[in-house]
Amino acid sequence: MAPRILLARHGQTEWSLAGKHTGRTDIPLLEGGRRGAKLLGERLYRAPFEALAGAEVRTSPLVRARETCELAGFGERASTWDTLMEWDYGAYEGLTPAEIQEIRPGWLIWRDGVPGGESLEQVTARADEAVAWARAEDRDVLIFAHGHILRAIGARWLGLPVDFAARIRLNPTSLSVLGWAYGEPAIETWNDCGHLVDQG
Repeated sequence: MAPRILLARHGQTEWSLAGKHTGRTDIPLLEGGRRGAKLLGERLYRAPFEALAGAEVRTSPLVRARETCELAGFGERASTWDTLMEWDYGAYEGLTPAEIQEIRPGWLIWRDGVPGGESLEQVTARADEAVAWARAEDRDVLIFAHGHILRAIGARWLGLPVDFAARIRLNPTSLSVLGWAYGEPAIETWNDCGHLVDQG
């Protein structure tokens, strides 16, 4: 099994800054997102990570994740994987949670899903595929992807239903590490943005 699975969320985009659901719309990073990606890379190249020599690196094919991966210094080592694409939000693509609440009061994506997009079961299946891949490796793995799919991977790594992801926030350009404790899947760190502290 993999010693660790490291999850890097992509940097800030215009839509993530505005709180819009950004699924398959291919939006590039803002300048701040590019700076954050470089800072994330600097962190991953320092101790204790030491550039994750030997780690398997995969990225979502969407430009905001690929660009984060490249700016962090892992582009040449990474392979793209459609499994890591963000949730297909269907009719809710580009809407903020407040706008969706006006249409559907009380809505929660992790319970209610989205019309015309991926079901909770489909997102769970993709998260399970990523977890199974990571556990089959005999080395660390590093993933560059998106907020909701990474939260789903976190929930499924722990063996919990995907709706647990509602309880684990994930900011742009954050770093999370999933590993093991007493032989059980565990969270080592989550939503760590320490590398962004000095960013303006």
